[in-house]
Amino acid sequence: MALRKFSSSCCRSFLREHSSPKTTFNTLQQSGWIGSRFGAKRHLLSDDVVRLEDFQRRKLAVAHLITGSDGNFIELFGQKLQRNSLVGRDELKLLLHLCQSAEDAKTARDAIYRYHAENRNLVHREYKFGPIFMRLCYELGLEKMAAATLTDKEMRGFFDGPASFNIGVDMLFVKGYYDDALEVLRFMRSQSVPFNEDTLMLASAVCYKLNTAESHAICTSLFEEAEVKGRYVSKHAYCFAVALALKQNDVEKARLLFARITSTDNRLCQNLKILLLVASGATQEAIVDLSSAVKLSQSPSFVRKPEFSQELLDRMRRHVAGQARAAEAERVISRLERAGQVTRQTLDDMLCRTPAPKRKMAPIAQERRTSRRTRQPRRSLLISE
Repeated sequence: MALRKFSSSCCRSFLREHSSPKTTFNTLQQSGWIGSRFGAKRHLLSDDVVRLEDFQRRKLAVAHLITGSDGNFIELFGQKLQRNSLVGRDELKLLLHLCQSAEDAKTARDAIYRYHAENRNLVHREYKFGPIFMRLCYELGLEKMAAATLTDKEMRGFFDGPASFNIGVDMLFVKGYYDDALEVLRFMRSQSVPFNEDTLMLASAVCYKLNTAESHAICTSLFEEAEVKGRYVSKHAYCFAVALALKQNDVEKARLLFARITSTDNRLCQNLKILLLVASGATQEAIVDLSSAVKLSQSPSFVRKPEFSQELLDRMRRHVAGQARAAEAERVISRLERAGQVTRQTLDDMLCRTPAPKRKMAPIAQERRTSRRTRQPRRSLLISE
């Protein structure tokens, strides 16, 4: 409804003097964008955090509302910027929801720079444009533009919350720009933007991918700070930190981090536990855990059986080769393979996954206290003794 209110009037006033019809809705269909929206990109943040599909639905609604308008909104807005005219809030909303190309996004970027310069002194803004611009960059694959805009000192205060930075880091991570993602996180810290639960998870993921002594130190520092300040750290973030510590041969740190995970019954934690046991030299304990997983293969079909990465089991084979427990380990691994409890997914695949959206609790139904017919307070039908 909000889009319907501002877009109709904004389009009429902005486009009434031009006569070259260019329908954005048709442009969407011709570019294949409408069909591609159902093939969502793979990312670390859940859909209810990125809200990319919600953004795309709003774009379709705006495109439908302006169908038949005269003139091209993007071109006219570019001309407005050249005249150094003021950028209105509603016009900027509409612009961000009409961009369909990199050139359009550049116009939107120039518009948010102008809008920020004109409204820099406003303490409380009615509308947050930062996450919207980040979603636009996400959709169009403009990671570098997003990173450059996020880290531009001229835009200080525009991206005033963690949401914009989180979306930017997520899209950089997906494309493998880990150094750029780390720079965005550093700039975020320098601007005193708070790190929330999603930021900590993304930071640990970036450090894991970089896999250097420096990134390991950064990750360790962030987790220690979160513990001191009592911030919540997600299981996903802990798993990235454990995997990074193991890659850096810091088994003791990996053990301490793994101990902080409250529930380890999912597949990723089960695989990490075996890897941690093997790295710690507790091969017999790892074999016992794998044997227990094999016994679950006899459970009913509706009971989920533990699955282990082929990569992990091959690593265990190499580790016990030539040892007295090699034959026992091979028997357990063979039984897991016959039971179909071995997956081709690597540990990296399990770590770099898109989480399911967070479940929303249904509101608790409250008893009606007034009658629908008389509008009078309801009386109990039970006679008190």
